[in-house]
Amino acid sequence: MLAMNRATTVRRRKAGATPPRRAARERSVRPGDADFYRGDAYPICESVGYLVKQIRSQLERAVDAEMARHDLTGVQWGPLLMIDHGLGHTAAEIARVAGVDTGAVTRMLDRLEGKGLIRRIPSPDDRRVVRLTLTRAGERLCAEIPFGLARVSNALLRGFTPAEFETLKDFLGRMLANLQDAQQ
Repeated sequence: MLAMNRATTVRRRKAGATPPRRAARERSVRPGDADFYRGDAYPICESVGYLVKQIRSQLERAVDAEMARHDLTGVQWGPLLMIDHGLGHTAAEIARVAGVDTGAVTRMLDRLEGKGLIRRIPSPDDRRVVRLTLTRAGERLCAEIPFGLARVSNALLRGFTPAEFETLKDFLGRMLANLQDAQQ
């Protein structure tokens, strides 16, 4: 059946015919979802997903450039701030918050410890747990990191009014909630 549908689609495209609009809509939209995109006319370079991906890529490059002055990579400053803000005090907590593999976090923490920015301390309550704390150098660095993040964020938002900024945050929050709801 799939091969027959694929062959029919190829024949229609070669003949210049477009699939019926209703069928394309039914295949592109779930009940209750918005109806902005259709699979038969998907504008890849104008899609929200593509634009968000491009913004994320450029944002990561800009943040990496800011963090380079502190001898940090893009993946190192986040865990430092998580520890500083109490969002994670073990490798497992940081991995969970960041949504990454615990092994990758452990290797990155090795590098931060090697730079003298964190300290690993065995938990007095559970010897299997190793707590993470910032060194004085790590604390000083965590006081500087937000200024670089603010510079990048402000450059990203150049030309926006305060009202547009609040609207953008609202829209992005709603999109995130929609995706989280769809995954449940």
